[in-house]
Amino acid sequence: MPDRIDHRGAIPLYAQVEQVLRELIAKPEYKQGKLLPGEVDLAKQFGISRNTVRQAINKLVHEGLISRKKGVGTRVLDKKAVTTRLDSWLSFTQEMNEKGILFRNIKISVTWVTPPAEVVHFFNIPKDKLILKLERLRGLENGPVVYFISYFHPRIGLKGDEDFSQPLYHTLEESYHTVVAISKEEINAMVADELISSKLRLPVGDPILCRKRYVFDPGRRPVEYNIGYYNAERFTYTIEIERSRK
Repeated sequence: MPDRIDHRGAIPLYAQVEQVLRELIAKPEYKQGKLLPGEVDLAKQFGISRNTVRQAINKLVHEGLISRKKGVGTRVLDKKAVTTRLDSWLSFTQEMNEKGILFRNIKISVTWVTPPAEVVHFFNIPKDKLILKLERLRGLENGPVVYFISYFHPRIGLKGDEDFSQPLYHTLEESYHTVVAISKEEINAMVADELISSKLRLPVGDPILCRKRYVFDPGRRPVEYNIGYYNAERFTYTIEIERSRK
């Protein structure tokens, strides 16, 4: 790694640090899991502020090239990690297909259940009404990445014997004339409990992403209440927002 950067050059300092990091993460030892130098060490070595270093690191994190974990450090992100964007909405299967990522269903489970209170409230149905619960554990060849739990409004008419290995929203539209048009999202960080750790094959207490998706038809009638638990080391949400000119 170069021991200095050009403080008087035309290239911004953060861009020079970014280039240094790009050269580092291309080296075999960093691809194999070696931690990158910390913000403090880089700032001292180059004689610049931590904010400048952080700006460079954030750029590479945003691109999905590296990941940071509090208390552990910064390392090269596994190229098998998955990134998804929130500037448009597709089904999970559609989005992964567009990226050329072939996810597989590791396990699919269908049951009829009395829904949790939040689902009863969302669907505005009697609390003792049985509804279909779909659980899907999905991942890549080297293991699970996401565990989905979906509840469906009884209005749709699902029977439970559908082929849920196929794209879900295509099935709803083609077989039940239910078009999904609107999705409201809630995303938060949490740690894996015993259930999620067993599903995603993670240690209890490891960080995960939890995303709740509230799905509506064009008339804003609720269709699906979905919860997704993602392996935070292998999945990244990227949000791109265009500033209003008004």
